[in-house]
Amino acid sequence: MSQWEPSPFIRSSAQEAGNIVLEKTPNVFESIISETEQEEQTTNSHQVQVFKWPIWLLGPSVLLTSGMAPTLWLPLSSVFVGSNVVSVLSLIGLDCIFNLGATLFLLMADSCARPKDPSLSCKSKPPFSYKFWNVFALLTGFLVPTLLLFGSQTGLLGSLQPELPFVSSAVLLLPYFILLAVQTLTEILTWSWQSPVWLVTPVVYEAYRVLQLMRGLKLSAEVNAPVWVVHMIRGLVSWWVLILGMQLMRVAWFAGYASRTTTTTNQQPESSVTSK
Repeated sequence: MSQWEPSPFIRSSAQEAGNIVLEKTPNVFESIISETEQEEQTTNSHQVQVFKWPIWLLGPSVLLTSGMAPTLWLPLSSVFVGSNVVSVLSLIGLDCIFNLGATLFLLMADSCARPKDPSLSCKSKPPFSYKFWNVFALLTGFLVPTLLLFGSQTGLLGSLQPELPFVSSAVLLLPYFILLAVQTLTEILTWSWQSPVWLVTPVVYEAYRVLQLMRGLKLSAEVNAPVWVVHMIRGLVSWWVLILGMQLMRVAWFAGYASRTTTTTNQQPESSVTSK
């Protein structure tokens, strides 16, 4: 081999180096673009989280103002003026204010429960056992007072005497039935939309329902309700306090379940890296 003849090894090395440079050059630009996009997404998600901070205080404040404040501080005499239609409409209007506040609260809670990255989807589907138990609780809370009132009006249950007049029963229980219908509709919507707030929706309505029934106990003395009606309302209060306690235990269980799932998910990549 002549000393002026180039070495084939050097040529192949130069060609390989050129190919490496040509192959890696697009990847460098792609990595720069991807890093820029990640920085933009991080900035956008941070801005969204900063916007969500006031909701943590605004949401509970709306719920307190619309639901608890009128029930706790508004004099009962300003709402109830006797066993008439005006009192029924006043009580329903008081509950409508709470329903509006509860809807706003659930919308804010849904916004806070969404992931930091707006591009990520958040679909939370409740289990069938949870749906079944909620439907059972709502049906029981509806059927028991309905059957007792029907049995008293028709005389099928002779021990439920004297019977409660229609207007008095509307004053005591019509707002209760309306709130049951609103809760049922709201829960169906959260299940259908797979919203993350399906776990707290019954807690919001059932907590107010206890206050609503306690208000009914006070009104039972104003409308001269029979003793069996008072015992029925007390039974409903006990039932919904029991259901509310079970709902709170479900929230605690779900928090523990989510924590275990997150821990398991984080341990899987570590184990795969260790095995490699």
